[in-house]
Amino acid sequence: MNESKRTQQRIDTQERILAEARRLFAEAGYDRTTIRAVAAAAQVDAGLVMHYYASKEQLFALATRAEFPAVTGETAEEVAEQLLDGLRQSLIEEPIGSLAALRSMLTHPDAAAGVRVKHSERIKVGKAIRGDDGELRAAVISAVLIGVVLGRHLIKLDQLADADPDEIVELLRPAVESLTGADHPQPDG
Repeated sequence: MNESKRTQQRIDTQERILAEARRLFAEAGYDRTTIRAVAAAAQVDAGLVMHYYASKEQLFALATRAEFPAVTGETAEEVAEQLLDGLRQSLIEEPIGSLAALRSMLTHPDAAAGVRVKHSERIKVGKAIRGDDGELRAAVISAVLIGVVLGRHLIKLDQLADADPDEIVELLRPAVESLTGADHPQPDG
């Protein structure tokens, strides 16, 4: 077997292990997911999982890495639209890495820390939100969006799990626009 084929085979194996780890962490959480279970799901030896990822903690960190694009808007209107677009995407395509972190955050300190880091990145949008309470408003928006994603994908609330993503986004639009200040146009100055 030539070197490039071996390299590609190694990359494919690592990706398969990581995909199965994401799935298992999302389904069972950090505490109930074992290296052996990941190995069995990926159809490899547990030693190979450890060879590539060194520890369960490192595997978890990679499996739960942020999947959402950064919110880069500079105006309240841009921020509101980017947040709603991100929510729409999370409702359409199950954000498995984020769900793994969210399922694990109540029992695993590293998962909770990871969610806080992602949350603090969202807080940066507070700079585009007018008023002294911009960071608080950003935190409230983040909590609401996390709750909707959890309700749809992990808790599977009846109406929410089956609803059209666009309908959910449109229901939340007035709240997100109000919290960002996008519903209050700035006077020309």
